[in-house]
Amino acid sequence: MSSSVGFRIKQYLKMFIQNVYLPHVYKKAVRHTDVDKNIIIFADMHSDEIPYSMRAMYERLKGEGKKVLVYCRNMDKMSHSETLKYMKSFMKDYAAAGYVYICSYFLPVSSCDKRKETKVIQLWHSGGLLKKMGKDTGDDIPKYYKGNVTKNYDLVTVSSQVCVPIWEKALGLPKGVTRATGLARTDIYFDDEWNREKRELFYQLYPNAKGKRVVLYAPSFTGNAADPECKGLAALRRVFNKREDNYFLIIRLHPNLKKKYPKYWNEKVEMLPTEALLPVTSILITDYSSVLFDYCMFRKPFILFCPDVDEYKKTRGFYADPKKFPAPFASDEKELETILTEKKYFDYSEQDYEEFYEKYMGACKGNSIDNILSVIS
Repeated sequence: MSSSVGFRIKQYLKMFIQNVYLPHVYKKAVRHTDVDKNIIIFADMHSDEIPYSMRAMYERLKGEGKKVLVYCRNMDKMSHSETLKYMKSFMKDYAAAGYVYICSYFLPVSSCDKRKETKVIQLWHSGGLLKKMGKDTGDDIPKYYKGNVTKNYDLVTVSSQVCVPIWEKALGLPKGVTRATGLARTDIYFDDEWNREKRELFYQLYPNAKGKRVVLYAPSFTGNAADPECKGLAALRRVFNKREDNYFLIIRLHPNLKKKYPKYWNEKVEMLPTEALLPVTSILITDYSSVLFDYCMFRKPFILFCPDVDEYKKTRGFYADPKKFPAPFASDEKELETILTEKKYFDYSEQDYEEFYEKYMGACKGNSIDNILSVIS
């Protein structure tokens, strides 16, 4: 069975579960429960741990003594029976929860007409604006998919005001649901102690990096989640394999690429995920990943390496032109090598960089969690 056929079968299965099975479970649970504002759920179907985008909010609420339930599982590791059991259990608790936090598409939360007393908060996993998403592209929500994957959202948090109308259109959200509160996960970047700890841990794990310029390659992926690719990896490796200068390269690929490139995952990756590398990174190289928007909060240079930019523009498309960002743009191996050799990554004005930050991440000031809690209280 081809990956595309398998992907479509999964979508039809999701439609049946969303439109028939889960609403039945929820309605039955509602008859036997009342909403308890002290019950808070964190849910995700892509990880067995609480994703980074929700972790700071989880720690805040857990620290305040809230009753927190965690429904974070990687569906790829679950059998069909385990998945249904997981969803059924979630729906029962969903019927009684005061708040539900998610950070990506999460089918069960949108499968029914929820109680108005229950608030669903979408802590979306990316900031800024670059590649198209949702209804603006066929990769996220296929045209044949029947159902509303963003139904029931009470709040969608974004990183700046410029993102609001894009999110409303791409996710089909009513006016007022999307708010430029800032992203909860970014508050930690303003913590000097956290930044210091990550730098110290990095040099413990990578002592050979001392005295060198740390380069982090953190690309996104092309294609859909069923058949992802990293178009620039081989070329980037060739560029750095023949260099003998003062660069220390770290590669962190998108989680969807783990099966295809397993050698890039090890204990060090678990100890220092991508976000924990940003404090020590001197230069970021990426393509269409939103990590560049998190990284720009450190006001350090980045390079856009996009060998498939023309194809990507046609198949997925952009909200913003990456060639107009305050960073050098390389579309092939030779251009990337020239940028590194001539240190062109420093060729930007501080004013342009600051305007870029304010435009795309301006609501992230270190108090995003406070902003979010004040909106939903």
